[in-house]
Amino acid sequence: MRIAAFTAAAVSAVAISAAAFADYQDEADIVDTAIAAGDFTTLVAAVEAAGLVDALRGDGPLTVFAPNDAAFAALPAGTVDELLLPENADQLEAVLTYHVVPGEYLAAETPAGEYELETLQGSTVDLVVGEDGTVTVDGATVIAADIAASNGVIHAIDAVIMPE
Repeated sequence: MRIAAFTAAAVSAVAISAAAFADYQDEADIVDTAIAAGDFTTLVAAVEAAGLVDALRGDGPLTVFAPNDAAFAALPAGTVDELLLPENADQLEAVLTYHVVPGEYLAAETPAGEYELETLQGSTVDLVVGEDGTVTVDGATVIAADIAASNGVIHAIDAVIMPE
């Protein structure tokens, strides 16, 4: 089921203020917004290594469930280095595109419930919006919602989610 966005209660749990990016809203795309946030350096490096920068700078709109640097650091030792090897380019692309959903989904507009969203990778992620305002995507918690970009929105998550 496609949805319009996340709950207003999730916005209150925002760790990174969307307001901090208001100046970028009209001109900065998803990649530049992630760079400006400063907490997505590993994600940006992976996007560059996978050759997905142009895709994330495209017209959109896109919604990106963006693992922060701590989420990548929590992976088993060597995982990121392994994914960044040229021979694992297809796997890296699959992992990264699994975090991207076509369309713009805003936290302030999604009622509590369970949803499946189709990713650019081709499979679906499970989105759960709790009555208490918590939001999870495949078990990863949204820790910052509605970070606006010119071509979509970023929601920071506390874990790297993996396609099956």
